[in-house]
Amino acid sequence: MRAYDLLRMLSADGRLTGLGSAFAHYGRIFKSMHLLHVAHLEDYRRMMGAQLNIGEGRNGLARRVFFGNLGQLRQGYAKGMEDQLGALGLGLTAIIYWNSLYIDAAVKALQADGQLSIGPEIRARLSPLIWEHINFHGSYPFTRPETPGNLRPLRDAAAEDDEQD
Repeated sequence: MRAYDLLRMLSADGRLTGLGSAFAHYGRIFKSMHLLHVAHLEDYRRMMGAQLNIGEGRNGLARRVFFGNLGQLRQGYAKGMEDQLGALGLGLTAIIYWNSLYIDAAVKALQADGQLSIGPEIRARLSPLIWEHINFHGSYPFTRPETPGNLRPLRDAAAEDDEQD
């Protein structure tokens, strides 16, 4: 809908026209239906909760990446700040993509070894919005290793357990 059409809904004296009234009533109907679904349908509430959890997970990762520098904008001018904050989205996307690749590789490796059968209900709950394995302090060179088309090998959890004992 164009802005002109929205402005046309209001008459010169500030009252809603017939079209404006129709849109207002439609909005109320939609809001009422939404509230009834929230109150009545458990699946709908669960879906909303899952969406909120995903959003909060993404915001938590963004806070962790940003506050890795103790929450300080390092540039002294507005353009530099915009660049720094713009790079945050690129960094988040890279972390999520990297985590997705390795979660998928780990699931496939566990299933190939016959150690674990991971069903679709568990896979649906796996999230690439994790960061406990990332060190956010320091400098990171962006040199691409010579692994054409392959991922680095996964760590062997059994070997790590033996080293900790």
